[in-house]
Amino acid sequence: MIDPSVPVAPLSAPEPTDRRAAYFVSDSTGITAETLGNALLANFPTIAFVRHTVPFVDTEQGARAVVAEIDAAADAGLEPLVFTTVKQAALRSILSSARAVGIDLLAGHLTELESALGTTASEQLGQYHGVGDMTRYLNRMRAVEYAIEHDDGQSMRALDIADVVIIAPSRCGKTPTTMYLALQYGLLVANYPLTDDDFPTEGLPRAVAPYRERCFGLTTTPLRLSQVRHERRPGSRYASLAQCTLELRRAEDLYRRQRVPFLNSATKSVEEMSAVIMQTMKLRGA
Repeated sequence: MIDPSVPVAPLSAPEPTDRRAAYFVSDSTGITAETLGNALLANFPTIAFVRHTVPFVDTEQGARAVVAEIDAAADAGLEPLVFTTVKQAALRSILSSARAVGIDLLAGHLTELESALGTTASEQLGQYHGVGDMTRYLNRMRAVEYAIEHDDGQSMRALDIADVVIIAPSRCGKTPTTMYLALQYGLLVANYPLTDDDFPTEGLPRAVAPYRERCFGLTTTPLRLSQVRHERRPGSRYASLAQCTLELRRAEDLYRRQRVPFLNSATKSVEEMSAVIMQTMKLRGA
């Protein structure tokens, strides 16, 4: 088993040897095109991609303007890739005329779904990242408000309705993970900082002790924590390697004694941490 307290040297990525333009074109926000497109591009680390996101391409005039921009990139020798999530066939046809490799991220899947469901897909714009399902949208907004109120232990009100309470020393990734879980999945998430005032202690801090079953801990490596804290308070005791080492050791000992699940955030993205938390805590998004 890997000891999360031992610093892990990051794997060195190969140096890019080629440059390509990558366009994410959407008739809505572009989030889906970016997410899926970047997931595919991540498999080609030797190529440096010059990324461009072009949202709200919902008219023929807009589509032609995008084609002109893509063609200009082709003239500059960047050999564009174009990832699209555009529903209207007329706009897709215009975009396909660009001098680029086009990857339509919806068309094939929509055709399969139309066949399986026996109905035609709607061409209405922005149904996934728009307001769409009002109940789901309101749940997400409520979760964001809850996350803001309960960030960094600012409020202990209504912790009994939290889906998860993230606990960790300062600057281990509590806030971004909290906000991602709230905005992306509509989960009610509070986070609480473990400080010197919480130690020495056998149990969890009094404020979160009644909710141990909902607690999830974060840790990191002392070196990484020191680097992050130095950006905030350079040269301080708070950012010293000794202080970071002490705080992380105490936090991990506390997690183990109280059987609080935890993970090391040093080499994980917010998305990865959120996925682990949801799986471990058996949570489902709204």
